[in-house]
Amino acid sequence: MEKLACCCRKLGQFCRDSCNRVTCFLDLPVHPLWLQLIYFLIVSLLGCLALTVSKPRTTSFRPKFVDVFFTSVSATTTSSMSTVEMEVFSNTQLITMTILMFVGGEVFISMLGLQYARSKFPKNHRSTVDQNRASSTAINVNLMSQIHNSLNKQNKLGLIALPGPESEKRNQNDVEQAGIICLDSLSLEYNSVMALGYVVLGYLLVVILVGSGSVFLYISLDSTARTVLKSKGLDFKTFSVFSVVSSFTNCGFIPTNENLMVFKKNSGLQLLLISQILMGNTLYPPCLLLVTWVLKKTSKRPEFSFILRNYRDMGYSHLVSLPHAALLFVTVFGFISIAIVLFCCMEWNSEALDGLNSYQKLVGSLNQAVNARHAGESVFDLSSISPAILLLFIVMMYLPPHTTFLPTKYHDQVASENGKGSPNRRKLQTSFMDCLMLSQLSYLVVFIILICITERQKMKEDPLNFSVLNIILEVTSWMLE
Repeated sequence: MEKLACCCRKLGQFCRDSCNRVTCFLDLPVHPLWLQLIYFLIVSLLGCLALTVSKPRTTSFRPKFVDVFFTSVSATTTSSMSTVEMEVFSNTQLITMTILMFVGGEVFISMLGLQYARSKFPKNHRSTVDQNRASSTAINVNLMSQIHNSLNKQNKLGLIALPGPESEKRNQNDVEQAGIICLDSLSLEYNSVMALGYVVLGYLLVVILVGSGSVFLYISLDSTARTVLKSKGLDFKTFSVFSVVSSFTNCGFIPTNENLMVFKKNSGLQLLLISQILMGNTLYPPCLLLVTWVLKKTSKRPEFSFILRNYRDMGYSHLVSLPHAALLFVTVFGFISIAIVLFCCMEWNSEALDGLNSYQKLVGSLNQAVNARHAGESVFDLSSISPAILLLFIVMMYLPPHTTFLPTKYHDQVASENGKGSPNRRKLQTSFMDCLMLSQLSYLVVFIILICITERQKMKEDPLNFSVLNIILEVTSWMLE
């Protein structure tokens, strides 16, 4: 036990020293863009070195250096592109890719951004409120001494009349109290940024650990999933952590050559991964807001109240207001619902869904719709999907993860949150139809999808004249006339 305690103390000291070194490095006058570029380059090179040193699973085939570097960059940037089959990589290489996806994920990078923001605070404010209270007395004494000397000089010249002793003492107390409040406010802001960093780190670790344990438990209880992994020689624990980290970071890698197509009958596994995809990408801001609110109610700490009241000033783009989070939640599930309805209407009896019962088809459609928003995992063969559905998936992939369809009366509020508008600008009163107005490009996409749906039979029989490109050209020319 003593050795364990000693190791924990040394580990804690190492972490503190590392944080101090990182903070000193971040104090350098470097643009955040260059910091991110340097970070991704260093992590990608280290990952490429680790993947190169580790031996692949098959001795007959060894990937080229370019392929290994491409895979390392793809894992670090969570783009899920690979020129090598996933089953070529050994267990050690899969663990390396898991680490690369973890440190390159959006949530982890945003946590580093909070560390960068914390490093920009003045050094005399990087302390607790109590320390600031102790130091504020000395600061205010020096300030009052300077003011007192200046007033004495003016009194001797007859320019002013000094107040009595009681009034002077009262004024001195007021100035000291104002100084303490000012320093406490700065310390509260600094502590709130630090607390938000801990909340993001805790959210990241808890979601991934719980998700990995849930996937491992499901594999242990489901015989079909165990059979698939055993036939491919994959370790259960490695597969669980790899799949969860890949889904949470929206990378899209799965340690099988067929991605999730070999698990299209395992609806439980798909639902577990769906929750990871949503909590790590499109629904991350609402989940973060909910976690912060719960911590405020349970801990009663002032930092969480400060975070919720001053979310615009925290410098964290994923922290939004309650109305914005609610509209984001509605938008996400609106997109998913539209994709599921269209996918089920057009592909329910298709070849891609052969051999599945109704429940498996519904869960598979949900998984495919959720993965269309940046995740990249695939349950069905996309080459057999109709062009209208593929076009819808392209549009969903194009939209940023925080896209919301806001009524105009909330637009100015959200614009001011993002620094794109004046908070004093008058909010516009709109009708329900005004809220449904879309851009010209949106109408173009809607009409193309509708034509692809109505002409899907001719697109199969005569693909030369009824192709997606021809439909796009015709609709575009029609709308521009």
